[in-house]
Amino acid sequence: MTDHDSYQHMLAAVQAFHDKHDFRNTGGEELAYRIALMAEELGEISACVTKGRSTEQLAEECADLFILLLGTAIAADFDLADAFWNKMQKLSQRQSRMINGRIRVSEFSDT
Repeated sequence: MTDHDSYQHMLAAVQAFHDKHDFRNTGGEELAYRIALMAEELGEISACVTKGRSTEQLAEECADLFILLLGTAIAADFDLADAFWNKMQKLSQRQSRMINGRIRVSEFSDT
């Protein structure tokens, strides 16, 4: 694994991008705004899949969303790596179900 692949290196690159554009003081770290940007990127990911765009285009849109997720962790001041591992631990304890012919691993309730 190269340093370029480390979570800390990616987080530092996103922090540098935020600093370069002064996101903290210009609305770029406002959480509602970031959610809107993530929804936009998710739409672009969906368009890649539904319109048969290339894997390279899909990868670029996924990277956009990942960068926004890292930036949201910066803006909201939480450790995304810790959140990831905590959630993976919870997910690993869950049972799966087939729903409409597709597997789901969720917290299921009958309410």
